[in-house]
Amino acid sequence: MSATLAKTATSRARRTLALAGLAHALHDGFTDMIYVLLPVWQAQFALGYGALAALRAVYVGALAALQVPSGQLARRFGVRTVLVLGTLLSAGGFALAGLSGGLAGLCASLVLAGAGGSTQHPLASAAVSRAYGDAARGPLGTYNFAGDLGKAALPPALSLLLTALDWRAALWIMGALGAGVAGLLQWLMPRAAETAAARHPPASRAPATAGGRGFALLFAIGVLDSAARMGFLLFLPFLLGAKGASLTTVGLALSLVFIGGACGKAACGWLGSRFGLLATVVLTETGTAAAILAILALPLVPSLVLLPVLGVMLNGTSSVLYGTVPELVAPGTVERAFAVFYSGTLGSSALAPILYGRLGDAAGQTWATVAAAATALAVLPLMLALSPQLALLAKARHSQAQAQPRAAE
Repeated sequence: MSATLAKTATSRARRTLALAGLAHALHDGFTDMIYVLLPVWQAQFALGYGALAALRAVYVGALAALQVPSGQLARRFGVRTVLVLGTLLSAGGFALAGLSGGLAGLCASLVLAGAGGSTQHPLASAAVSRAYGDAARGPLGTYNFAGDLGKAALPPALSLLLTALDWRAALWIMGALGAGVAGLLQWLMPRAAETAAARHPPASRAPATAGGRGFALLFAIGVLDSAARMGFLLFLPFLLGAKGASLTTVGLALSLVFIGGACGKAACGWLGSRFGLLATVVLTETGTAAAILAILALPLVPSLVLLPVLGVMLNGTSSVLYGTVPELVAPGTVERAFAVFYSGTLGSSALAPILYGRLGDAAGQTWATVAAAATALAVLPLMLALSPQLALLAKARHSQAQAQPRAAE
């Protein structure tokens, strides 16, 4: 009997992971489809770089601002219900964007799409965590990797659609895809993933002490890293277009970046554990800046060859930083610290492209891209300041570990 129950629980957990990964792939793919659409919208609405960055910021701003409210809704209505409705809202937002007749309608549609997308990260990851309990670290890594698969798949798929269809019709098809995923979530997501949050609301916690010099430095590094990444991705389609790339090639280029990013999460995690945070971040940020400058100078084909390597650098740093958050805060404040860190990086990804876009309007896309490379290098002095903090914490933990056996004696 117990073996049957264990087998059933394992099956439900795997199904939860598969569906959460599917939701992650869809929503992350939706987010990065916007890069493919930026040149299309520039031509359609005669927009400058600053306005294009503002369009993306409208979407990401709604995505970032509603993370916490999504969790509150889930505690009241259930995880599955809110995740399904959020997926439908995001799909509907992109479909409505295809119906918009002007810039105002496009902005409103992107707000709706971003609001729907805000449900995915907090709710799908929570569903995986509940399904696997103490063994959730590996499955959560699989869930995170699924998001990169969506980034690698949906932008080139949209690019292919744009070669045969108007951008509005292409977005209707993507909206239908999102509605199909919402249907699968409603039909197949285990009910335990829906009701557990309502039955077991999070216990009240003392105010987080996520301050401190170490966490503040890590937060600033995360913000700058996100800003450099988003600033470069904003201009990548236009840089490639200036080299003669078609829309299909731009979609392929984005796919290469995101495939490299997926590999970077694993590679930089290994590098971080083997060589330490300081060496890994110095390597990735220096490599990011060098690769960005190289793409400015290289012709199209060598640039495409370099993009997966750049993707490793762009995404690798964030995965190493994220794993460092628990080391810098008190044990009872980890959840809040992650929320603060994640909000900061998302906010940076929404606001930084606006600044780079305005710089692009004023000085040209080349100098704005150089500024993104300089932002990556600005991480280095902050990382050098953080390293002694991490060394002190490691020394303190070592002392505590030695003191515990003596206390037991």
